[in-house]
Amino acid sequence: MNHITWEAAYCGEGNNCFRIGTDDQGRAYIAVSGAEDRYLTDTREALRALIREIKAGKADHLL
Repeated sequence: MNHITWEAAYCGEGNNCFRIGTDDQGRAYIAVSGAEDRYLTDTREALRALIREIKAGKADHLL
């Protein structure tokens, strides 16, 4: 198992906190803060694409 380096938690209203991490193999991870053992993983480029799409408003209908 690769070592994951987690960033500080990103928290929204109501203490909904997520953490983003990376490893030395080029993978990115997203987890609920406190549950880092249960994560979603993909490539760093996939994470970049997800963030770009969210910033562009393509997930606004979920809010």
